[in-house]
Amino acid sequence: MDFNVYEQYFAARHPGNGRPRHAARAALTVSSGAGRVRYTASLSFFPHDDAEDFCISWDVYAERQLFDAPGRRSKKREAALLEGLRGVLEELAAESGGEIFWDRPLIEARLG
Repeated sequence: MDFNVYEQYFAARHPGNGRPRHAARAALTVSSGAGRVRYTASLSFFPHDDAEDFCISWDVYAERQLFDAPGRRSKKREAALLEGLRGVLEELAAESGGEIFWDRPLIEARLG
């Protein structure tokens, strides 16, 4: 089963694949099952051409596995992963030529 531990949208800049992107979806996801747990950081840049446009496009997407081991969800582990999440997402953005404007969130953080 997959769950979003954290999700938030921010103003961003990315050249895209022929269409500029003006926003990014940042997330920390947990997958668990069969006695195994995996945490993944992901980043998706999307057009956001106007204030109502939250249509996520997945063609400018990057992810990094942060943890994979036997066990189950842990609030302590999730807090530690959230603490370093921005740094990981910054690296993913830079690798693809994008930039996230952390001081300009488009929605409140969703924690789950």
